Amino acid sequence: MAPRTHLRWWIISLIAAATVINYVDRTSLAVMWPSISADTALTKGDYANIVSAFMVLYALGQAVSGRIFDRVGTRFGFVLSVTVWSLACAGHALARSLATLSLARGILGFSEAGNWPGATKAVAEWFPRHERALAQGIFNAGASLGAVVSAPLIALLFAHFGWRATFVVVGGLGLIWLVPWWILARSTPDQHPWVSPEERAHILGDRAAAPAAPAASGGAPAASLGALLAHREAWGVIVSRFFLDPIWWLFVNWLPIYLADRFGFNVQSIGLFAWVPYVGAVVGSLSGGWLSGHLIGRGWSVDRARKRVILLGGALTLPGFIAGAFAASPVVAVLAIAVVLCGFQVMINNVQTLPSDFFAGSSVGTVAGVGGMSAVLGVLVFSTWLVPALSRISYVPVFLMGTALVPLGIAAVFLLCGTIRRLDTPAVSDRA
Repeated sequence: MAPRTHLRWWIISLIAAATVINYVDRTSLAVMWPSISADTALTKGDYANIVSAFMVLYALGQAVSGRIFDRVGTRFGFVLSVTVWSLACAGHALARSLATLSLARGILGFSEAGNWPGATKAVAEWFPRHERALAQGIFNAGASLGAVVSAPLIALLFAHFGWRATFVVVGGLGLIWLVPWWILARSTPDQHPWVSPEERAHILGDRAAAPAAPAASGGAPAASLGALLAHREAWGVIVSRFFLDPIWWLFVNWLPIYLADRFGFNVQSIGLFAWVPYVGAVVGSLSGGWLSGHLIGRGWSVDRARKRVILLGGALTLPGFIAGAFAASPVVAVLAIAVVLCGFQVMINNVQTLPSDFFAGSSVGTVAGVGGMSAVLGVLVFSTWLVPALSRISYVPVFLMGTALVPLGIAAVFLLCGTIRRLDTPAVSDRA
């Protein structure tokens, strides 16, 4: 019987909306950088240092926030994270130097990091296994949609208010979001008064079938970090994210700068073009999440469905990188990057679902947070530090570096994760 209420979809839609805001906030700096750098006399090297401050604190925030979400729950975890990042975004308006802009950016990175382990934990709490990749896709579509709307929105606000007031306006969006979140996310699905018995049974049914596994809503204490890292499956998540996540951040951090350097774009031109690749990311987010869930519904094992879809995403990503490396016009460049980001989202939706495939809900946030920290370390190496050096030659080596990251990330899933299954249940043979 289909559930009579659909509160789980409202919950993940709200988290997707928070992710849209998250990306509007973080993209503002790159889109308005031509004007910010002119007003503050900061250079592209200074920009790389500011991005480094964001990413280092973002890495720490991933590890810390995952544990916080496991301890205080998704409701209070999101309230804390969104409040701090909204105030930090608005605080950019007060920046006058490299130091103050780096400080505001670092606080923004630390607090925004909570969105990802929090969303992964919420997916584990609110969705049965066969719906989790789709739910993760809806959440990740928020990141893609945020990137789509951020460039034209910020360019429009910048044209009317200037860059300082724009930071204040976009910072206020998160504070508005807190109102519906506080009302809807009042409890976990096993106790929420608005969840019908049918929807509750739908959400919790696959957990009831495995009584040895604690419910995702809690009850059993979270395992220690050391105990979780004793599993090679956790390392499969950690290593794959180290190689795959930098693909996304190559364009989040550098696409506006690339368009300015390669094609001479100003803020308005960036706003006109920079949203196009993220339409591909929206398509990949939704289709990648839907496809693995659809295959599981047709009787495929979780292991087979996740791995086949991850391979499909990689197959899309590689030719996009090659085409982008040698693009002679901005239209070709943004369309090639759209293919890259589509394939990336197909892959990453299923990789980000792995913590809830392997572990009980009381530990999902921790594993997702450590995976997120590893992802940020990869971003620091491949995006933040290598891109400025490689782009002095041209942007071709940057795109070719991206092609190397894809097989490395996929190999980590296949070599370290083994059979994708709950680790507290017996292994079962896969359907070939």
